[in-house]
Amino acid sequence: MSGTFVGMPAFPEAAREAVGNATLRGNLRHATHTIRAKRAKAVAEVSDWAELREAGKRIKDHTLRHLDRYLVQLEESVTAAGGVVHWAADAEEANRIVTELVRATGESEVVKVKSMATQEIGLNEALEAAGIHAYETDLAELIVQLGKDRPSHILVPAIHRNRGEIRDIFVREMGAWGRAAPDGLTDTPAELAEAARLHLREKFLRAKVGVSGANFMVAETGTLVVVESEGNGRMCLTLPETLISVVGIEKIVPTWRDLEVFLQTLPRSSTAERMNPYTSMWTGTTDGDGPRTFHLVLLDNGRTDTLADEVGRQALRCIRCSACLNVCPVYERAGGHAYGSVYPGPIGAILSPQLRGTESEIDASLPYASSLCGACYEVCPVAIDIPEVLVHLRERIAQGGRATRDGNTVVLRPAKGHAAERAAMRAARWAFGRPGALRAGQRLASGTRRFHPRTLPGPGRAWSGTRELPAVPAESFREWWQRTRGGKDVTK
Repeated sequence: MSGTFVGMPAFPEAAREAVGNATLRGNLRHATHTIRAKRAKAVAEVSDWAELREAGKRIKDHTLRHLDRYLVQLEESVTAAGGVVHWAADAEEANRIVTELVRATGESEVVKVKSMATQEIGLNEALEAAGIHAYETDLAELIVQLGKDRPSHILVPAIHRNRGEIRDIFVREMGAWGRAAPDGLTDTPAELAEAARLHLREKFLRAKVGVSGANFMVAETGTLVVVESEGNGRMCLTLPETLISVVGIEKIVPTWRDLEVFLQTLPRSSTAERMNPYTSMWTGTTDGDGPRTFHLVLLDNGRTDTLADEVGRQALRCIRCSACLNVCPVYERAGGHAYGSVYPGPIGAILSPQLRGTESEIDASLPYASSLCGACYEVCPVAIDIPEVLVHLRERIAQGGRATRDGNTVVLRPAKGHAAERAAMRAARWAFGRPGALRAGQRLASGTRRFHPRTLPGPGRAWSGTRELPAVPAESFREWWQRTRGGKDVTK
């Protein structure tokens, strides 16, 4: 996976700065609470939601167990339908493939459907370095691009912006990217949407190359699926002469029948709609209908390493609905930028460290960016137990990092930081294994409790910087039991 956002500190430091931004917190609180309430209402309409959730989980788990077989089937189906399949082991290879494909057309610009995979690999930047302009056409992605910003939400990348800020961005930046914003533009949603339509329409009609991701790929037919709410995706998928789709290898489902499950759960979990206004499906190429050339770039970029982890692999079930972000108390207060990844929130806290490894300071901190309240698991439409994976990754980091493959050798790369935590756990293990030492320590702690500091010194400040140490009681439970019960078992 490509690196973190340039200059990003570890999550605690980035979150501390974000929490101090009152405007950001207000924008996030309003948006997440609104989406959360609408989603709950949409899900309540479905009497068999629990069964659909379980079905989605089982389909994804089955597919991941047999991913090698289904990927080969997908390649055969896409090829038979007139498409060309490319395999990319990492971000660098994927960017090289796409850049070469665009150059082969002789074009110097592309229009893009909203795609997490292309953000993950930094495709826009790679194309720009090659002299190719990539234009985002999703409204929220357009706002982020025009504002020289970074996405902060999986579904609504500009969730951290309010209407006034968006209006200022349009007025200030649209002219440099194409058609300028209309004179007298206000911050009403209808006017902002119309300004975006006018700005993008000339790009849709001019572009010869489109770039997309895909929400799903159907192995049995080679069909790709994109769901969206604005119609910009439909324009990018049908008008250009060449279409290039970059898709993570985990987005595959075996059959059309399997797809039916996710077309019920994804829209309700993401946009709180019964179905997406635009569900585009294409299978290879067809004479006289849509692009004449279709390329599918299948992206690994850390996914097979993630698949090797029996606990962590469940993160690959994710269908990118963003429901976990909208219920997370940590995300609501810190925002998406603090995660230093295109995958923010609870799912990003378990996905990014697995795709990128935990060598960087921010990736080693992400599994700790959670209160473990479990709200994310409750709303996940494919039942990813995010708290379980968070604890699993914390254990991995505390024990020394991430196993990665270097040629034919598996190497355990040590994680940075958390040395104090490991030392504390070793000390606790020693004490709990020696009752006499534990009793002596409890008596000492009780006898000196008036002199205890309210915060920890040295490395301990990372924990107590936002917490007060709990007060030590005057006597331990063991002493209380001896005094009040004489040490006897009163249950008999």
